[in-house]
Amino acid sequence: MPDAASPPSRSAAEIRFTQVASGARIAWARNGRGAALVRVAHWMTHVEHDLRSPIWRPWLERLGRELEVVRYDERGCGLSGSDEVPLGLDAATEELAAVVAAVGATGSAPRVALLGQSGAAAPAIAYAVSHPERVSHLVLLGGYLAGLLHQQPSPEALAFHDASLHLVELGWGCNDPAVQQFFTTRFIPDASLDEARALNEQQRLSCGAARAVQIMRARAALDVRALAPLVQCPTLVLHAEGDQIVPVARGRDLAAAIPGARFVTLPTRNHIPLASDAGFELFCRSVTAFVRPDVHSNSTTLALTPRERELAALVAQGLDNLQIAARLGVADKTVRNALSTLYTKLQVEGRPQAVVRARELGLGEG
Repeated sequence: MPDAASPPSRSAAEIRFTQVASGARIAWARNGRGAALVRVAHWMTHVEHDLRSPIWRPWLERLGRELEVVRYDERGCGLSGSDEVPLGLDAATEELAAVVAAVGATGSAPRVALLGQSGAAAPAIAYAVSHPERVSHLVLLGGYLAGLLHQQPSPEALAFHDASLHLVELGWGCNDPAVQQFFTTRFIPDASLDEARALNEQQRLSCGAARAVQIMRARAALDVRALAPLVQCPTLVLHAEGDQIVPVARGRDLAAAIPGARFVTLPTRNHIPLASDAGFELFCRSVTAFVRPDVHSNSTTLALTPRERELAALVAQGLDNLQIAARLGVADKTVRNALSTLYTKLQVEGRPQAVVRARELGLGEG
């Protein structure tokens, strides 16, 4: 039975609108139940299309089991209106503030968690610093401290960026799979055919060529290096280990700049974790456990099978794979496969973290 105190489940799109100072409308929607997690607007969004997308629908379904996922389109994208305000950190933070206020006005909790992905990490950080009383947790995925223009780029890097802008100007939104696939294969190189087609389509739906170029220029100019050390709320930074859009080293730099931030590497090459990824469940469990520790504090042990509890206990005792295999009477390869599943359930990256987590759960004692 659902908790009587919980908000109703929202499985269909309930699109609403709020406004920024210019009068431009900002479209937003919410799905799921539980503590509010606001997905800060990032490039190529469309709140109505999300529920039909094989890329974003799994996010909403999986995260929505334990969180109320709020998402919105930035101005000039998806169902949001446009204006003449220059794109950049101030404009993005204004949109986020408007949505958080709208969420609060509908009766949700006064504090929300923020999910800032890629270029949306910067406004998430800026809002968390300027409104610490409204942000409970900060989750950053594939993010960075500063855009290309602040990284002392090589002439080759600048030339590639300029060529990408020119390609968008000429081919964005056109029914040309070759142009669309250029971006899709960099964002999600290990996507299925359906997932690749979905991101190709999302490019066309999200915005026109002129707005796409403006967004790319604005992302390249972002800089929150001075703000990151001022973040006060608990922060979780996640990054795909093979990310081709934002190298994982930049994710580590981001985590190091925020006091007390945790860093988790996702085993995928996709900038956007996909349901078919080895890292998708790790991403979702890490986020939900971080934002709602009340739900996950005791559920992990209950979710383990008796065999997994036995395996976790042996890990907690400090045994290596060969010792565990001998103790359980199985092959070393079987232990490796079982450990991979166990690490996902424990929301850890490897053996050292697994040892700590298993001991926290009281396993391996005595």
